[in-house]
Amino acid sequence: MGFFKNLKDGLFKSSKNISEGITNIFTKTKANENLLNDIEEFMIRADFGVSIAKKFKDILASQKYSDEELKKENFYKIFSSEISKILKPLEKNIIEENMKFKTILICGVNGTGKTTTIGKLCKLFKEHNKKIIVGAADTFRAAAIDQLKVWCDRNQTEIICSEVGSDPASVAFKTLEYAKNNQKDLCIIDTAGRLHNKKNLMEEFSKIIRVLKKIDSESPQETWIVLDATTGQNAINQIEEFKKIANITGIIMTKLDGTAKGGVLVAIADQFKIPIVAIGVGEKEDDLNQFKADEYTKALIS
Repeated sequence: MGFFKNLKDGLFKSSKNISEGITNIFTKTKANENLLNDIEEFMIRADFGVSIAKKFKDILASQKYSDEELKKENFYKIFSSEISKILKPLEKNIIEENMKFKTILICGVNGTGKTTTIGKLCKLFKEHNKKIIVGAADTFRAAAIDQLKVWCDRNQTEIICSEVGSDPASVAFKTLEYAKNNQKDLCIIDTAGRLHNKKNLMEEFSKIIRVLKKIDSESPQETWIVLDATTGQNAINQIEEFKKIANITGIIMTKLDGTAKGGVLVAIADQFKIPIVAIGVGEKEDDLNQFKADEYTKALIS
């Protein structure tokens, strides 16, 4: 229950927004067609996206409810079922007991909470006795390196860093080399919070990937993008841009506690079918949790 309570508390704003919006729609007296249109418009406003909003409208319409039968309870029953269908196949078990060595490259734009997320990931992995090395390849900001050091000290995790302004690819290379030579289970590499529309910075990200492959042709085994839920549909643009450079193997959604539009994760899942690694619903160490579709759906409409 700890995970669900944490998630429910974090998603309170989103859940409240959805509950109040749907209740307002169903308390009005109107013909089915108008009601279905209102549901579609509300779901778009709640960041579920046009595609999912239309899908729900079509599903409700296909049930051929009479004006008396189309009630809030019917909507929630279909809503819960369909959201779970979208999210369930994308659960990703990141804690593997017999896990082979892997490099995890963390990417995303400025302000998504990448550095904090890495600290929380280290805590999760350390709790399962994984040996980790972290590479501070965001060399553009002293604050990013210092923040990562604080998190690694807190989790008793080794870290490799360099001077501010040094070559990020060099840091990544040294980190993976150290991981290989010291029998680590995981090599986690932070990258600069680059804006996806800055060509030179995206080229630097590509260079990191090329350098890693010089040591291990299969690296990075994972590339996880960190997304800020409060950016709404803009998160979709970020995925599209990063996918042009790297094979994105996982999504971490942060700041779900700070948005009243929790539908964006569902929209992303429906469009990209990329596994969802974890979700963040706060600033505390334990506020990053491995993603569980049923719990997320339940918390979203509780």
